[in-house]
Amino acid sequence: MIFVTGGTGLVGSHLLLNLVQSGKPVHALRRANSNLKSVLKIFNYYSDQAEELFHQIQWVEGDILDYHSMEELLDGVTDVYHCAAMVSFHPNDHDSMLNNNVKGTANLIDAAIFNHVKRFCHVSSIAALGKTQDGTEINEETYWTPSKRKSAYSLSKFFSEMEVWRGIEEGLDAVIVNPSIILGPGNWDIGSPKLFQSIWKGMKYYTKGETGFVDVLDVASAMTRLMQADTFSANKNQRFILNAGNMSYQDFFYQIADGLQRPRPKNFASDLILHVAWRAARLASFFSGKRPVITREAVSGSNTINRYNGTKITTGVGFQYRSLNTTIQNISQLFLKDVEQLTPATKKR
Repeated sequence: MIFVTGGTGLVGSHLLLNLVQSGKPVHALRRANSNLKSVLKIFNYYSDQAEELFHQIQWVEGDILDYHSMEELLDGVTDVYHCAAMVSFHPNDHDSMLNNNVKGTANLIDAAIFNHVKRFCHVSSIAALGKTQDGTEINEETYWTPSKRKSAYSLSKFFSEMEVWRGIEEGLDAVIVNPSIILGPGNWDIGSPKLFQSIWKGMKYYTKGETGFVDVLDVASAMTRLMQADTFSANKNQRFILNAGNMSYQDFFYQIADGLQRPRPKNFASDLILHVAWRAARLASFFSGKRPVITREAVSGSNTINRYNGTKITTGVGFQYRSLNTTIQNISQLFLKDVEQLTPATKKR
């Protein structure tokens, strides 16, 4: 039996689609108040049998912060895909994110060991990796180093990954994937999909940093590929960066704008401008009582160049990535389709 956490998120929902299309029985963890419509929406992007596929998922209620529920739910499970994680760059979420991501992972690891789970796949992040000093590409051996400039999200992903390595030392067989910025359609109000919405609304600024990007479909495919019995035995207890390519934020924003047929951002957001922006947003939030639109952690590194090497999985497993140009174009088309369905007036544009 396969067990998936974080099934309502961007990675989790695409992974569930991949699994049920392969005819595999899947149990997916959900909270009582989870919105499953978002998962069905994802399925509809890719299949004419979305409803049928969606109903093949066996949803189970639980919370990764409750160890005893995890112990019960993993009874009889052979494969675990751990996609659940809190993502935030707001300073007020520091403690809750660390608690949710690290303790939740620790509970799942312990429950997996208790139930003799055969294969465990953990979704980490490039945020759990270190940086190179000479500008060379970051790989699986570039280890994270502590720093006051690390975001709370980076801390949470690093310590979550440490729980997996601890589980491996205690006898669990696992693989870890470290995706770069994951691109995919879904909830256009959060995460990387929001960038498409921002460009559509007329985002005016770009930055000159560089980072890695990967299609969410590739992330889901790589995970299931690594968890296949024969592939897993040869690659277990390793980490794999998932990165289709490196691109500047400027080029990335330009490609989205072109795909959406919207104006390209014209103004360069220097570090000084970003510094002023997040401070102004914090001041505004003080008076409004609302969360700031921009935070220091969110814009940190926007003009920094970090390149990632995602070839370990291509050479070791024969995996092939989609091109980033195709990924951006495909997501742009799905965004435009959603816009057209929600606001028929946009047909006149």
